Amino acid sequence: MESKYTAIRDIILRNIPDEGNYPTSIEGVRIARRNNPTEFLRCFYNPSCIFVLQGIKHMLYGEENITYTKGQYVVSCTDIPVSSRVAQASPDEPFVVMILELNSNIISNLILETKLPKTIEQDEKALAISETDEELLDAFYRLALLLDKPESEQQIMSPMIIKEIYYRLLTGPLGGQLRLINTKGTRSNQIAHAISILKEKFSEKLNMDEIAVSVNMAPSSFYRNFKKVTQVSPLQYQKQLKLYEAQRLMLTGNYDAATACYEVGYESPTQFSREYKKMFGNPPKTDIKKLAYV
Repeated sequence: MESKYTAIRDIILRNIPDEGNYPTSIEGVRIARRNNPTEFLRCFYNPSCIFVLQGIKHMLYGEENITYTKGQYVVSCTDIPVSSRVAQASPDEPFVVMILELNSNIISNLILETKLPKTIEQDEKALAISETDEELLDAFYRLALLLDKPESEQQIMSPMIIKEIYYRLLTGPLGGQLRLINTKGTRSNQIAHAISILKEKFSEKLNMDEIAVSVNMAPSSFYRNFKKVTQVSPLQYQKQLKLYEAQRLMLTGNYDAATACYEVGYESPTQFSREYKKMFGNPPKTDIKKLAYV
């Protein structure tokens, strides 16, 4: 197994010119490298499987402190707010990961095709970590080998390998969470639909009770299960979406703080600045200056 970890790491490093997070020519596959430890940064983990090849990362998910390293993988079943930092990395031994974005339509169809159970008793948290077994490692190894192949070969072979990885994830230790989120009629699937609504309409004034009804849940059950899945309340989730989008607009869209504030649905720049500082640790202008030089 060790030789495959080394081979995948070396392929990734050959394909990354410098530290950062990069897309690849294979749809849904990203690769990332960090040469030094980082501070905690708030972010959203999108539906994905993060496969660790080298280094250590530390993540805060709700009240959980999670550390993951080589030989482990993280599954985020839906869009989850976390804080994370690279804990161990150096220019000689960088932190290296391969990230596979999860396609809910393919996973849902695979669940139906294989008749996998919903396992309702499974933990409903939407983010978890596990050890990588030999079969999953082999599938990621074959996917990594494609990065050095012509795109014509990638287009033919990658969908088959990615479908195999999905199957290994669904039948592995974290498969219960994936099945719950991606099976119609489960509470977790209803919460996933609510998250889609919040993402689409994050800048609007939303009535959370109405969202609960729209996903066929009683408000009390909706609030309780939303927090089980995401570790935050629906209102906190919407607030974080607003603030992340404001940060993105200021970093990449040449927006000043006031313009970004109104763009994401705040009516008061003072409230926006206060909540931004509480979440990111600095007022908007200071934070963007700092991030611009990272």
